[in-house]
Amino acid sequence: MSVEIRVPKLGESVSEATVAKWLKKVGDSVAVDEPLVELETDKVNLEVPSPVAGVIAEISAAEGADVAVDAVLGSIDEGASAGNGKAAAPVIEAKQPVPQEGAAGGIARPATPVASPAAHAAGGGADQTGPAARKLAGEAGIDLASVPGTGPKGNVTKADVQKAAAAPAPAAQAPTPQASAAPAPAAQAPAAPVQRSAREERVRMTRLRKRIAERLKEAQNTAAMLTTFNEVDMGAVMALRSKYQEAFQKKHGIKLGFMSFFVKAVIDALKAYPSVNAEIDGDEVVYKHYYDIGVAVSTEQGLVVPVLRDADAASLADIEKKIADLGKRARDGKLSMEDLNGGTFTITNGGIFGSLMSTPILNPPQVGILGMHKIQERPMVLPAGRIEARPMMYTALSYDHRIIDGREAVSFLVRVKETIEDPQRLLIEA
Repeated sequence: MSVEIRVPKLGESVSEATVAKWLKKVGDSVAVDEPLVELETDKVNLEVPSPVAGVIAEISAAEGADVAVDAVLGSIDEGASAGNGKAAAPVIEAKQPVPQEGAAGGIARPATPVASPAAHAAGGGADQTGPAARKLAGEAGIDLASVPGTGPKGNVTKADVQKAAAAPAPAAQAPTPQASAAPAPAAQAPAAPVQRSAREERVRMTRLRKRIAERLKEAQNTAAMLTTFNEVDMGAVMALRSKYQEAFQKKHGIKLGFMSFFVKAVIDALKAYPSVNAEIDGDEVVYKHYYDIGVAVSTEQGLVVPVLRDADAASLADIEKKIADLGKRARDGKLSMEDLNGGTFTITNGGIFGSLMSTPILNPPQVGILGMHKIQERPMVLPAGRIEARPMMYTALSYDHRIIDGREAVSFLVRVKETIEDPQRLLIEA
C-alpha cells in the first residue's frame, strides 16, 4: 500500500518550508520514524520521519522546492523491501546497466563498419587489385593500402592509382609545417581576461537567512530605534568567578560564565523599568510580568535567538546549563519551534567575536536588546585621582523610543552596570 509523506505542522506562525535535503532516495528501504527529508523553515531546520516501514516509491518535492503545511513530499510502498518495491528497480537498474550494455554493443558493432573502408583498402581492395594497377603503383611508389578503391567491392583500379599518382605529393608533408610551427604557441597573444561574472557565485538565500533579513529590516522600518551606551568595570565579576569557579563547577557540573550575571542583572533592571519588558500591539502597550530572556546564538545557518523561559526563577547554575544546552542544539540545528517562540528581551554578545562596540538591532516585537562586548583593559581614573588599568566592557542598549523614553533607557543601562560591578548579592541564587 502506498503511504504519502506529508509536511507536518511547523509551529506557531510558520506555514511554509523549503525542502533542504533528501536523506533517502527512491528505492531505499526505510524504518518507521527514520528521518527522510530535512525541511528548512523561517526559524529552524527539522527532519520529517517516515510514517511507516517500506521503500521510498516517489519523491514529489525536489530539493529547493517551497512546500506548505500538509503538502505531499513523496510516497512509500508500505511493507516493501529494497529490490521488491515497484519504483526501486526501474530507477536504480534502468539508468545504469541498460545504457552500458547498449553502449558496449554499439561500440562493438559500429567498429566493423567504421573500420571496413580501411580493411577494404588494406586487405580486400588491395588483394583483388588488377595486375595493371599493381604494376603502376609499384612504379609510382604508391602504397595501395592508402588508395581509396572505387571498383567493385572496394577494389583499387588502375584509374584510382593514376589519380593518386597525379595528386600533389606535399599532402603527405603537411605535418612538416605543423611540426616546424610547433614553437608558435609561445608567440601567441595573451588570453583575454576572464570576465568578472565568471568569477562570481550565486547561492540561493536560505529561508532562515531571508527571514532574518526581513525581521531586521522590519525593526528598522517600524521602531523608532535608538541606542545608548555605557561601560562596565568587569573586575568584581572576574574576581568572583576566579574565586568560586572551582567550587561552582564541582557542585553544578558547569563553568560559571559572564552571561548568567548579565541575565540576572537585566531581569533586575526590567523589574525596575517595566516598559523595557513590554511590546506595542496596535494602539496598546502590553506589559509582560514574566521574564523570558532571548540569548542570541550565531550558527553556520544564521543568527537564532533561543529563549530562557522564566529566567527570573532560575539560579546562575540553571541559566548556565540552559544556555549551554540551547547553544549546542542551535549549532547542531536541533532547536524546536518552542525554543525560539516568544521572548520579552534579548541579550547579544558580540564580544566573543572581538567586537568592541556595536548598535544591536531590535528583535521585534521586543522593544529592548542589550549588547555585550569585548573586555579590554583601559586606564581608568579611580577615586582620589588614582589611574589604574581596569578590565572594561562597553554595553549598549537599543530601544524603541515609541514607548521607552531616554531617561528610562539610560537608567536601565546604569542599573545593569551597577549590578555587574557589585555582584555579591547574586551569589545567593547560585
